[in-house]
Order: sequence, then C-alpha cells, then structure tokens
Amino acid sequence: MARNYQNLEVFNLSYQLVLDIYKILEKFPEHESNNIISQMKRAATSIPLNIAEGCTRYSKKSFLQFLGYSYGSARELEVLLMLSKDLGYIGIIEYNKLFSDLDKINKKLFTFIRKVESEKFFNWFK
Repeated sequence: MARNYQNLEVFNLSYQLVLDIYKILEKFPEHESNNIISQMKRAATSIPLNIAEGCTRYSKKSFLQFLGYSYGSARELEVLLMLSKDLGYIGIIEYNKLFSDLDKINKKLFTFIRKVESEKFFNWFK
C-alpha cells in the first residue's frame, strides 16, 4: 500500500503554495508566458507532485530521490521569486509572504528527508 501523502503537512503546504503562485502569475506580463511564468508553474507544481510520487515508491532510495527532486524544485522557485520581485512583477509584500511560505516548506522538506533517511521512520511510514 502506498503512503498517504495527503496526510503530510509538507505536501499540504506545498499544494497551497502552488495555488498561491498560480494566482500571482495571472498578473505577470504576457511576454513572460514562455519563460518565467512557465518555469514558476513547473517548479511550484513539481514540489507536491514529487512528494506524492515519492510516496508510491517502496525503496527508501527511490523515495528519497523524489523528495530530493521536490527540494531542488523548491530552491529553483526561490530564485524565480527573487527574479520576479527584482523585475517588478510582484511587490515586496507578496514576495515576502511567498518567500516565507516557501522557506517554511524548505525547512519541513529538509527535516522530512532526514527523517526518511532514518530506517525506523521509513519502516513506520510504510
């Protein structure tokens, strides 16, 4: 039986972040649709998607690989948020909120990765 990713706080936080990112992207200029908008959508959605996919894996190595992809996408999204702020596409208040939410996700994801690396936790989480 696959692990229930919907019970994971880090999944739920990252899922909400995707919804928030999509909302702010509606305000971005049209000429960014094939660049920053597209990349932000991919990076943001990759976080919960890889958590969910990782939960279907039965080897710890494979599970950790997908969590690593998720963590990498979160870091990619950090840079995209900074670019969006510096290019004037989002204001400082929006940036601070999104960056704070993403930072919380990064910390929880990093902690979760460390827990999964623990054999006891991995066996319990099955």
